[in-house]
Amino acid sequence: MSDFIKHECGFALIRLLKPLDFYYEKYGTALYGVNKLQLLMQKIRNRGQDGAGIATVKLDMPPGSRYISRHRSKDADALKEVFSHVYDHFNDLPRKRMDDPKWLKEHKPYIGELILGHLRYGTHGANSIESVHPFLRQNNWISRNLVLAGNFNLTNVDELFEELLELGQYPKEKSDTVTVLEKIGHFLDDEVQRLHTWFKPDGYDKDEINQLIFENLDVQRLLRRASRKFDGGYVMAGMIGHGDAFVMRDPNGIRPAYFYVDDEVAVACSERPAIQTAFNVKIAKIEELPPAHALIIKCNGRVSVDPFIEERERTACSFERIYFSRGTDRDIYLERKKLGEQLSDAVLKSVKYDFRNTVFSFVPNTAESAFYGLVKGLDLRLNAIKQKEILKLGSDIKPKKLDKILAQTTRVEKIVVKDAKLRTFIADDNSRGEMVSHVYDVTYGIVRNDIDSLVLLDDSIVRGTTLRDSIIQIVARLNPKKIVIVSSAPQIRFPDCYGIDMSKMKEFVAFRALVALLKENKKSHLLEEAYQRCKQQENVPVSEVRNEVASLYDSFSYNEISKKIGEIVTPKGIKPKVEIIYQTLEGLHRACPESKGDWYFSGNYPTPGGNRVVNRAFINYMEGRDERAY
Repeated sequence: MSDFIKHECGFALIRLLKPLDFYYEKYGTALYGVNKLQLLMQKIRNRGQDGAGIATVKLDMPPGSRYISRHRSKDADALKEVFSHVYDHFNDLPRKRMDDPKWLKEHKPYIGELILGHLRYGTHGANSIESVHPFLRQNNWISRNLVLAGNFNLTNVDELFEELLELGQYPKEKSDTVTVLEKIGHFLDDEVQRLHTWFKPDGYDKDEINQLIFENLDVQRLLRRASRKFDGGYVMAGMIGHGDAFVMRDPNGIRPAYFYVDDEVAVACSERPAIQTAFNVKIAKIEELPPAHALIIKCNGRVSVDPFIEERERTACSFERIYFSRGTDRDIYLERKKLGEQLSDAVLKSVKYDFRNTVFSFVPNTAESAFYGLVKGLDLRLNAIKQKEILKLGSDIKPKKLDKILAQTTRVEKIVVKDAKLRTFIADDNSRGEMVSHVYDVTYGIVRNDIDSLVLLDDSIVRGTTLRDSIIQIVARLNPKKIVIVSSAPQIRFPDCYGIDMSKMKEFVAFRALVALLKENKKSHLLEEAYQRCKQQENVPVSEVRNEVASLYDSFSYNEISKKIGEIVTPKGIKPKVEIIYQTLEGLHRACPESKGDWYFSGNYPTPGGNRVVNRAFINYMEGRDERAY
């Protein structure tokens, strides 16, 4: 993605199912769990670089002992800082102590059976340490302590916040993370109190009652009660002070979660390849957590996968497949190749099937997998052309003619290279803009002046500003006859409200193209009419709210909007013609059949809150308010 956007978050949860002595004897270290968590988090570092945090829970600790440890960082290299802090507690210990798991658990932090890590991208607001997960809700009752981290955004935080007030709470801030923490925490308190009230008349002492609460706490019921009104995409991982843990996934399966269990560990993570690498297990051993289900790990080590809310239509985020998740997942890699391959016909039509005078490349590096697919499709079509040319020769096949036909190849080159991040201390805007345009550099001497067309594949185009201000501007210096920018994703037309930092209509180049076309065709009144419809829906029950923006796009064809986008991203004064080709929505679904979440492309939001968000975003645009819509 040439336009940088913040997105998603990443989590990793490990439950050691054996005593710490076991890992020391088998793997030579009592830090086995921490070491594995560090590797998991390193492998999903793509999911968040604004902050990192770790928390551990020790099982069966005596009263007065520290059993929860947590450290968070928002440093530039937060992940490194977090684990440097953790390992500082062990680096100077004598060998005798490092060989004694029992002593380490009693005297050192982060030696626990439950370990939770989180990587954060801040989608909105200040990047303060208070915003970094895991979050901790403390209580003197061990079973009421809650540690929470996740990958989520909720569209109805205001409503959930008001419910907390009705319950008598006084939250310290209004954010989805704090609201969710307090919501789950409230029902955790309620479940613990219910069990205490149930067992106390039977004459059990306090220690016996605590043990009965540990054994009988119904995490499935707790999550069902707490999440009843959640509207959004979420995967939340939690640890309870006495040792229960859970990972819960939203009923549409919007956010991803995978898990693996054997007789030594139970592990859950945002991405499957991270588990494969960290634990050296085959893909068949790793399961996807079903939507509307929770992975529940009881303090006694029992592991189950249980439904906690009614499942809805699966609408897993397709952007995970296109861009966000690491391409080392086999299925994602193949899907990205398919996205690229499907574009080959449209690309060849644009360059008039002129293989000899067209150079194919990609930008940025995240588009490489899709580019392999594009090249595969191009090669297949070139082979068909060669076959026709050979068959035309009939019996007059001479080696020289045959060699000429077979020598035709797809001209694949590395044309655009991203330089190290440029910094400029120049004050005036013109000079700074000139410097910023050189974030990318090009390979000179490959594209022939005014002869070759240049095709560049990008995995998605959001704002188009990087294309206009940097990429197209600098490749135009190669003097190609034509520049074709190809997006392996469809046109991004609508805001996201489930985890991605795409919440303002004016930032989408597809929306700006729509507005420009409406004005050029004297249809601006449609914007005002849509605005009035959105305003009318503000007081409608959320379940009845409709997307009042989507119909605006019906005024123009897909290709008309793509053409206008090409005009918008073309820098002034460049000579080559610029054309934009987008993946179609149908092509996306063919390539990613199991990930049908396409609301940012289609406007089909999977939860009622999504329709409310898109209408609010449009109202904000029409009223000139530069603010998030939820």
